[in-house]
Amino acid sequence: MSAPRRAARAHAWWLSLVLWAAPASAANLNVGYIDSARIFQEYADARDAQARFDRQVQSWRDEAAEKEKAVNQLRTEVRDQAPILSALKRQEREEALQKAIGEYERFVQQIWGPNGTAAQENERMTREVVDRIRAAVEKIAGDKGLNLVFDSASGFLIYADKSLDLTGEVIQALNAASATPASGR
Repeated sequence: MSAPRRAARAHAWWLSLVLWAAPASAANLNVGYIDSARIFQEYADARDAQARFDRQVQSWRDEAAEKEKAVNQLRTEVRDQAPILSALKRQEREEALQKAIGEYERFVQQIWGPNGTAAQENERMTREVVDRIRAAVEKIAGDKGLNLVFDSASGFLIYADKSLDLTGEVIQALNAASATPASGR
């Protein structure tokens, strides 16, 4: 089980324990929910951040493809020329091939490996957007007097009255803030 899934289950377990242990206060509990997937689709700044990240990923893919092409070309040369090369030249070509394979594998691992550049860059590019979403949710929840706000995209919201859905308000607040030139970005 992934770490985010374990954390979400732990939060759900904790919430159920709190609600079970304090039924009197649960009656006064004001709850709302958002759909973070929809927010990321409809919030202009989130779409822009995703587009920038997608362009960066494409650049990495192009670079990886070039490195892979070089490896394949060397592999073909070694295979085709091995019978006519001297032992020394064959060894030099095979060493060049191994070096190219190593560079390609290191590049792929550096970019897409655990804690690789892609994960770090995605987190960096979306951090500001996530912070703005969180601030908008907190403000709207505070204005509405809500105690809890769930995210239906997480999969732990089994049922909720549609009137509790804050997603549209959050998207409106975020896009209105983005349209304001004095937003400081």
